[in-house]
Amino acid sequence: MARRRGWGGSPPESDDEASRRIVTAAVELIGRTGSEISIADVAESLGVIRQTVYRYFPSADALMRASAIASVDGYLDRLTQQVKGMEDPVEAMTEAVVYTLTQVPRTPHLGILLSATYSSVHPEGITSEEAQAFGMTMIRRFDVDWEHYGYDDASLHELVEYLLRTMQSFFIAPGNPPRSAADLRRYLRRWMGSAIIAQTTNRV
Repeated sequence: MARRRGWGGSPPESDDEASRRIVTAAVELIGRTGSEISIADVAESLGVIRQTVYRYFPSADALMRASAIASVDGYLDRLTQQVKGMEDPVEAMTEAVVYTLTQVPRTPHLGILLSATYSSVHPEGITSEEAQAFGMTMIRRFDVDWEHYGYDDASLHELVEYLLRTMQSFFIAPGNPPRSAADLRRYLRRWMGSAIIAQTTNRV
């Protein structure tokens, strides 16, 4: 009986459904509060005990990452429009970083994905499977012919890691005072751009 009182009286029919419902509840809570949430918060909203949520997500950090990934579709749509027509990888990547950093205040889930919590408590968070999937989805939407610039699947994954680490660093420590958007673009084109183009000259 206790089980049926949870989940709004309608228990999930599979583990996949349970996981999706937990993530959906977390996304809704983050959207309302604009901040990180706990396993207890999500369990309470679903009417289940914390151990039920832990069955699917071993930690609050794991749930937060999954929730962040699941909730940034709107951001990805806006980013796609922002970089539309940019066929040069340096220009596209530069704009992606600048745009992402300006979108964090509008997209709390995105801020959580890039937040310092993961770098200090779980350093692997920014290179987690969820974050990598997010990054690959991001750059696959660019109008860049990656193969033309020497990128195969393996090197694209490395590029995604580099992009995530770069965005995380600017999110955590934007500078004092922070660079303007124009100054940040110039900085990224010079230094990040050199790394991106290096794949073209170093391919075998």
